[in-house]
Amino acid sequence: MNICMISLGCDKNLVDAENMLGLLRRDGHTFTDEEEEAEAIIVNTCCFIGDAKEESINTILEAAGCKETGRCQVLLVTGCLAQRYQEEIFKEIPEVDGIVGTAAYDQIRQALAEAAAGKKAFFVPPPKGQPKVRTERILTTGGYYGFLKIAEGCDKHCTYCIIPSLRGSYRSVPMEQLEEEARMLAERGVRELILVAQETTLYGVDLYGKKSLPKLLHRLARIPGIYWIRIQYCYPEEITDELIEAIKTEEKVCRYLDIPIQHASDRILKRMGRRTDQASVRQIVEKLRKEIPDIALRTTLITGFPGERKEDHEELMDFVNEMEFERLGVFCYSPEEGTPAADFPDQVEEELKEARRDEVMELQQEIAFEKSEAMVGKVLDVMIEGKVAGESAYVARTYMDAPGVDGYLFLNSEKSFLSGDFVRVKVTGALEYDLMGEVCSRSDKEVKDESSQ
Repeated sequence: MNICMISLGCDKNLVDAENMLGLLRRDGHTFTDEEEEAEAIIVNTCCFIGDAKEESINTILEAAGCKETGRCQVLLVTGCLAQRYQEEIFKEIPEVDGIVGTAAYDQIRQALAEAAAGKKAFFVPPPKGQPKVRTERILTTGGYYGFLKIAEGCDKHCTYCIIPSLRGSYRSVPMEQLEEEARMLAERGVRELILVAQETTLYGVDLYGKKSLPKLLHRLARIPGIYWIRIQYCYPEEITDELIEAIKTEEKVCRYLDIPIQHASDRILKRMGRRTDQASVRQIVEKLRKEIPDIALRTTLITGFPGERKEDHEELMDFVNEMEFERLGVFCYSPEEGTPAADFPDQVEEELKEARRDEVMELQQEIAFEKSEAMVGKVLDVMIEGKVAGESAYVARTYMDAPGVDGYLFLNSEKSFLSGDFVRVKVTGALEYDLMGEVCSRSDKEVKDESSQ
């Protein structure tokens, strides 16, 4: 069958989608990006917040329309929305032929076969263990960077978060399996590995009895062809001196850390069920910047959490102003049924949530511009993302920028580069979130790696 896969939500969900595509390719299926041309459509859904849930439902409904107007014979729904609303999906959208939960994406071949045979396919076991996938993922990121999902699930149980219900408890992927997958990705041209999980900092606790992310980093750094290793989703209270030392000393590990802190008011952090406070966050940020002066720190915040008062918001604003995070994103609180916070009595009005979010982002915009201006004159190794159509210009990323969420560096050059090439660039200008630069030379990163092979 000719299949269209639509993957929504986070990069962890994307890894599941890529694994499903790899499994389906085994059976000789082909793939298309055009829904109208597809004989089967798979919607890999997200429902982390209200907007994501709405996007997933609308995408399923649009795909269902293709059964009337296109060639589509089979419609499957996978991922978090499928796990959470399995009965409602079948009842409300009869065009759906099968549902596959978060812990069963390795059953996608069977689900498609059953649905194609006219049966209602249903594979939604409790979220436990790890799906057994021994196949080559089909990369959808362009091939020069890839996500490596090192664990599944979460044990934190923050009061606003539905993820433990959808993804289950924390389960690390064995280190040998991750190393094998990373080598396979490197052999296929991946140059940047991005480590993801609901929480990366606890990697290995369940398998090895201790936090083993530093050990994993050392092993991955030995793989030829990998130039950057980026770490995302690090809970601040779980960052150890050993992890800081690994980031500091391993040349391939980007001096970049994604630390979602969600708020700065201790009162709100406690209501969120977070296991840290503002003083602890300040302490770990100070330690990271002292040990690794050129580190880029990214964080995410939530505005309008139930009970958030004006003084809580002002405390958050002061904190953002003082911490000067290199990268920062803000979400409005979204009440999710089944979470404790959704039943808190003191919900904040939507307009106020949005106003507070906008205020934080305006402040961060000023901080980001100052940070960008401070980069002018510096020389950096950057990764080429692609060429600007019709121009002698390229889009690149620095070590401070994760794909899809952070900024870019733009450079003019008559030389020819390919996506994934590393180039040494001098920063010549600054925009709000982006940089401009000019090519200096070929990156030492590539030269060193080639000489070591």
